[in-house]
Amino acid sequence: MFYVKTLEHEIELEPIHFGQKLRATIVRLLKEEVEGLALANYGFVVNVIEVPEEQIRSGIIEYDTGNVVFYVKYTALLLRPFINEVVDATVAQCNELGFFAYVGPLRIFVSKHSMPEDMFNGFDGERDSWVSDDKEVVISSGCGVRLKIKGRTVEQGNITAIGTIKDNYLGLIDDGSGETDII
Repeated sequence: MFYVKTLEHEIELEPIHFGQKLRATIVRLLKEEVEGLALANYGFVVNVIEVPEEQIRSGIIEYDTGNVVFYVKYTALLLRPFINEVVDATVAQCNELGFFAYVGPLRIFVSKHSMPEDMFNGFDGERDSWVSDDKEVVISSGCGVRLKIKGRTVEQGNITAIGTIKDNYLGLIDDGSGETDII
């Protein structure tokens, strides 16, 4: 799910930024450009951990604009969902087709077909929640669920996933009231 990796990025600076704080400006712009970005092969860039000074290469001048392009190697904390990985997520929205949950910036959809049999017809439209046949389990916005990632897609710089709670030890782990039930 989380891992550290060294990546490379290109920063373009206008001449107005040149001066004593050039390195600090490059690091600031790097963080603004890449933090929160979804990279197709690596996942979400959660945080830029380190930018070693020797990894900021000399700039290349663009003759038509006067801007300078710097190639920067940096170490980043990344979030990447793996297939069949079990994660704890927070439910954000329930509808008649299933529910959406989040693990940080990762949005996961759990279809009603990926829920236990006793919840298949259990959508309660009045409370916008999924209720089991015996009324023991209620999944609604704000509650915590343990789910397994079954698939993921990358589209428009965003990573989304499909999950399931139809397996042993998966499902509701926190009803949102502050009391946590460990399964």
